[in-house]
Amino acid sequence: MDASDQPAETGETGETIPTRRHMLALGAVGVSAALTIRPAFAQTAVSVMNCQIPVPGPTGAGKYIDTAGKLVPPGTKGAFPGSARPFTGEEVKRAFRGQTLPGTTYNQSQAYLQYIRRLQAGQSGFTCFASITTSR
Repeated sequence: MDASDQPAETGETGETIPTRRHMLALGAVGVSAALTIRPAFAQTAVSVMNCQIPVPGPTGAGKYIDTAGKLVPPGTKGAFPGSARPFTGEEVKRAFRGQTLPGTTYNQSQAYLQYIRRLQAGQSGFTCFASITTSR
């Protein structure tokens, strides 16, 4: 029997001193946990990039969006029609950092971003928006 295989001993302070084998086992558990968690982070990052936020959502179809991000009747002065396509999480993330949303003017992009900021739980695109804001 090798010294590293012997049971743990008690040191001068009364604490158990782990054996070499026990320490190696703890290290293996740590590596296993790290290898399991890393793909989850990568998968989360990919899903944030690919999630979609419709502007407006299905319940606001046909309505316009004013500069405060509120839904208003079509034709309202100073308001913009909804986007023809949803924006990806990555596009919205870049827009929050200063770029405009694809296919929009600066003012239109700002109105859409205000709409997105106002999203609440249960609305289409909210989960994607929450993922973007928590992954910063």
